Amino acid sequence: MKSGSPATTANARSLRPETFDARIDDLWERYEECDLCAYDCGVDRTAGDVGTCQVDDTAYVSTYFPHFGEEDCLKGHNGSGTIFLANCNMKCVFCQNFETSHEAKGDPATPAEIAEMALELEAKGCHNINFVSPTHHSPHLVEAVRIAIEAGLDLPIVWNCGGYERPEILERLEGIVDIYMPDVKWGNDAAAARYSKAPNYWSNVTDSLREMHRQVGDLRLDDTGLATGGLLVRHLVMPNHVESAKRVLSFLAEEVSEKTFVDVMAQYRPHYKAKSEPFYEEISRPITAAEYEAVVDHAREAGLERLYLDRSMLL
Repeated sequence: MKSGSPATTANARSLRPETFDARIDDLWERYEECDLCAYDCGVDRTAGDVGTCQVDDTAYVSTYFPHFGEEDCLKGHNGSGTIFLANCNMKCVFCQNFETSHEAKGDPATPAEIAEMALELEAKGCHNINFVSPTHHSPHLVEAVRIAIEAGLDLPIVWNCGGYERPEILERLEGIVDIYMPDVKWGNDAAAARYSKAPNYWSNVTDSLREMHRQVGDLRLDDTGLATGGLLVRHLVMPNHVESAKRVLSFLAEEVSEKTFVDVMAQYRPHYKAKSEPFYEEISRPITAAEYEAVVDHAREAGLERLYLDRSMLL
């Protein structure tokens, strides 16, 4: 068992300019032989080639707005300042946002334009800037954060990802990202490959979780209950995959921290291919109350102390 937060927590407001610039330059160079996510496609996105994410070196934004559907500690009273990036570095066959993540519906955006979105969300009173599906657009987003901070942005930066990261890339985000929010999907490599098209998912997500926690520690809340920094893990309970969920929760308690803030999500519904293709029949139904409660009971038995539970979506 591990616990606690880093002894010191830097943030993008205190990062030395030359360090920030070096990180931005390094990330942009990686587009030329892309290794920004765990797929490590190696394609030259600057030449118009695309990897698994199906996008070149252009960033696309689907939408941005104050989001009131996030966890209480993110949405607060004024919403989480959410910027949805188009495309995704995972290919989940049950994705509820497949029009954005699989079919690339979005408008091209430069770092300066993304920075303006962040500043607009701050002006609306949002409590954080929440980048959704950010990994494959890391260079644009880090540069956008730099531009926005120079223009006065003073909000926590949330990295809302699928957990299929590379620790080497996460290291470039240290001191820039305040809150890591991976949606840890699988504790089973076979399921990850079948349903999310993500080979070697477990080894990648566990290494990534360790690195995220090393950087930001356990989730910290201010006096009003808003998150200011740290690790927030989501896990969507899937039908017929209770054992996979248990493995995720055991890992968090034993290898990351018993104080890990975990949102155990019950809202799975079959969308996209999971709704209609017989090949995915195993996940073609919502979860049962018994499945959800078995996962929650295991989380408690494992010693996790900070569980965020919402049973309202159970049938």
